Amino acid sequence: MPKRKDLDADDDYAASSNDDYDDEDDETKAPLKPAPSFNGALKKYTFTSGTPSPSRIIFASARATKPTASPHKPTPSPRKPAPSPRKRTTTATASTSTSSSPTPKPKKKRPKHTGYAPPAKYAHLSGIPDVLSTNLICVFVGTNPGLKTAVTGHAYSAPSNLFWKLLHQSGLTPDQRRPPTDDLKLPELYSFGNTNLVSRPTKDQAELSFSEMEACVPVLEEKVRRWKPEAVCIVGKGIWERIYKVKAGKRLKEFEFGWQEGWRFGGVEGEWEGAKIFVAVSTSGLVAGYSTERKLEIMTELGRWVEERRRERGETAPRGLSDEVEEGVKEEEMEKEGIKVVEKEKGMNEEEMEKEGVEVVEKEEEEE
Repeated sequence: MPKRKDLDADDDYAASSNDDYDDEDDETKAPLKPAPSFNGALKKYTFTSGTPSPSRIIFASARATKPTASPHKPTPSPRKPAPSPRKRTTTATASTSTSSSPTPKPKKKRPKHTGYAPPAKYAHLSGIPDVLSTNLICVFVGTNPGLKTAVTGHAYSAPSNLFWKLLHQSGLTPDQRRPPTDDLKLPELYSFGNTNLVSRPTKDQAELSFSEMEACVPVLEEKVRRWKPEAVCIVGKGIWERIYKVKAGKRLKEFEFGWQEGWRFGGVEGEWEGAKIFVAVSTSGLVAGYSTERKLEIMTELGRWVEERRRERGETAPRGLSDEVEEGVKEEEMEKEGIKVVEKEKGMNEEEMEKEGVEVVEKEEEEE
């Protein structure tokens, strides 16, 4: 019969085994109760004779050294789950689309107004002459010459200014769009005149003070009183505000572009009732509050009135063509018909030129 010490050792071994305990001295005894197998789930951990595999040794040592969680200690919070592949894909796609999108261009900042500029700032520039005459239908009144106008010496010369374009499209100069260099021909061709409220040039109206503009209103009125046009066209609401302040003694509140009903400018009691007043939007490119279509719509109202006055006066546009214009029209018509026009020079054979269809024009002798 085995000793008690040996049985205790074998009991520890049997607890880790799935087979019945076998001993030669116990054949006459009742068989031991087999260890529970949990329906064969512990069979893979059964110890067999021979050297155990390394994987089983590692598993057994790991299980033996694994600490048992105390029931009194709080269970640690589970780790945050890793982001799903779908989220990672979406993020990558969003970042890719953001990087591939074109970078928006920065908005061009408009130059800020510098405020009032004293006359000494542009003392090196001179103004432009007034274009005035008698028996005019309308005189256009601008604020003051711009820098480009002062340099060229012709009214509304800035490329961004719409004055000459609107004059043509509204029917005021129906034959063609005149260049700024034709400003001196306005009285002769269309019975128009041109002047300014302030004579000195500046970059824009913001460089003029209200007091300076209002001080020039009597000067402007004297010009109108002298030449007596049928109407004046104020090219810009700001000009009319200063005239209204001087004439009415208060600020302008209610206003609409077009004819200012009940108002006359430059009149002399008992002699002349004064010129009618029409207010148009400023044609300057710096005035962006009104579209070109709106500016043309207002100027066209003046154009219809001028056209009616021309019919009543028996005038055409252009009126009273000068020799220079008549010569240009003649040459243009001849060029359309394929006829060349040249000046006669000494030594030229007139007969040969006539055979070639070239018209000979005598060159006038220049006076000394």
